[in-house]
Amino acid sequence: MKGAAQRGLTVLADPTRARILRLIRDADGGHALVGKLADALQLRQPTVSHHMKALLSEGVVVRERDGRRVWYSIAPDQIDRVNALIGAGDSEAAPAAPDLERIVDDLALRFRGTFSPETVRAGVQSSYDLLVTGSSSPLLTSRTAAFAAARLEALSRAQGDLPARPEVLFVCVQNSGRSQLAAGILRHLAGDRVGVRSAGSAPGPEVRTSIIQALDEIGVSVGGEFPKPLTDDVVRAADVVVTMGCGDSCPVFPGRRYLDWPLEDPVGKPMVTVRSIRDDIEGRVRALLDEILAY
Repeated sequence: MKGAAQRGLTVLADPTRARILRLIRDADGGHALVGKLADALQLRQPTVSHHMKALLSEGVVVRERDGRRVWYSIAPDQIDRVNALIGAGDSEAAPAAPDLERIVDDLALRFRGTFSPETVRAGVQSSYDLLVTGSSSPLLTSRTAAFAAARLEALSRAQGDLPARPEVLFVCVQNSGRSQLAAGILRHLAGDRVGVRSAGSAPGPEVRTSIIQALDEIGVSVGGEFPKPLTDDVVRAADVVVTMGCGDSCPVFPGRRYLDWPLEDPVGKPMVTVRSIRDDIEGRVRALLDEILAY
């Protein structure tokens, strides 16, 4: 039977908790206060305390009282497993280089009969090249596979190889705020009836914690989404392209419907503003979905 500590690592499915653990691990002394974590994550202390309670109850972290202060650190018997999930620190050994050939083999099997192995290999290599620039994510290999698969699927849809359904692409600058809000809400509302993608003209490193929280508050999960570069193939696959503050960086192809939503950028804004932006986006997404499904 699996131990409670091993089971407890399932709480790391929440990306906010993974970031909390990374902050604790990299802090001076390997421990941190809830208030400092809240400041670093731009979250309210009760929100961070909720996450700490979940991590503590599952044995992932331990706490130590120092007068009125409570310090949290990673449980000694969990350090190796936590590092495996959130990535090794600067003092740890560097992760293995991405096994691009394995990704190519897997996707060649997935798209067999649709794309040649050479096409798949080119798609994987270009996806890796786009993601690796400026990326420090420990999840580069799996993100390369997911990004390449999404691009190949988009190309397949553009060629008419897959069953027709409406396809919507949301584009902002970093693909870590507004476009993730819109894409998450539309996926939640439409399910499989609409294909949803998002991208950024200058993608950031991660989806912002405030965005994850704002979506979670209305029952929407970000899942495995991460900022992705804007590529021609995802634009070609889209029926509707919605831009949000990215100017003229989105390529224009005939036969697509282009919308520009003038929305405030949530970067650095307090949660009350982020929620207002989220609710504005939700209203626009609901109206767009009604239009799409009316045809």
